[in-house]
Amino acid sequence: MKSEIYSPAEDSYLLAESVQGFLKKQKDKKIKILDMGSGSGIQAQTCKQLGFNNILAADINPEAVKYLKKQKTKAIHSNLFSRISKKQKFNLIIFNPPYLPADKYDNKPDTTAGKKGYELIIKFLRQAKSHLDKKGVILLLFSSLSKPKIIKKQAKDLGYNLNLLNKQKLFFEELYVYELKINN
Repeated sequence: MKSEIYSPAEDSYLLAESVQGFLKKQKDKKIKILDMGSGSGIQAQTCKQLGFNNILAADINPEAVKYLKKQKTKAIHSNLFSRISKKQKFNLIIFNPPYLPADKYDNKPDTTAGKKGYELIIKFLRQAKSHLDKKGVILLLFSSLSKPKIIKKQAKDLGYNLNLLNKQKLFFEELYVYELKINN
């Protein structure tokens, strides 16, 4: 069975808008950027369009990695940070994770983040800490269906400061984009 690449949707565009807003304030075009769970590469493309080229895309889907490489994006096959060197630090980590609770109709790895819809996000936040530069930032998207109170509490417990950058109300959910920084 061939796995499909996650196609950009409302969540992708909301995050891309937030990435644009964040990067337009950046003076240093050489910052190191990680596009985690890159999929179609929309976030990496947004960065490139703004003149940022030090970008690594990572995805669990080998088809997505092949596609990204054809798009001339440096990409690796990785389950979160499993194939990213412990020494590698990033100034910006962008993540549009799977964020829906698994159910009998949808349990695909590109949309579901565990039984409750947040487990993968918490795992990402734990791992991301050691890959963030001292003043590094994470731009993270999740949904009202992902138990946002639990995600925010876990993030704070892990030592992150959170700042809501953007939100969008959809028919059945609300999407949020947060900026996370480690408390120094």
